[in-house]
Amino acid sequence: MRWTDVVLIDAPVAVVWRLTTDVEAWPATTPTVTSVRRLDEGPLRVGSQARIKQPWQPAAVWTVTEFEPDAGFSWRTVRPGLVLTGTHLVAAEPNGCRNILHLDATGPLARALGLLLGCVFRKVLRTENAGFKAAAEQQASLL
Repeated sequence: MRWTDVVLIDAPVAVVWRLTTDVEAWPATTPTVTSVRRLDEGPLRVGSQARIKQPWQPAAVWTVTEFEPDAGFSWRTVRPGLVLTGTHLVAAEPNGCRNILHLDATGPLARALGLLLGCVFRKVLRTENAGFKAAAEQQASLL
């Protein structure tokens, strides 16, 4: 199952990309993330890991599986009967950029999870994207 949210942001790709890849700062950007602790050093890249705590969920380790600089990355976490993959994409637009968030659920429990929590996942993605938009537009106004 897949849930997606797309928002246009009045800020350059570079600003949104910096916010997107500074995962440890996400708790200041969105209420959908309580804490993030990188488990490695250096810039985000394939293989990077972070322990993420989100409201009403146990902490989970997310591992970057795809990474394209200034364009996007995907990471995943595995739980019993479920694999969750989050994808963050940034694309230039004439007056800023488009921020695209995907959450994919696969595995034996994915369908049941989708039926039970699909509306919650959509709301979480909208909230997260609204946080990125507000932070990026604020930073861009200071440039």
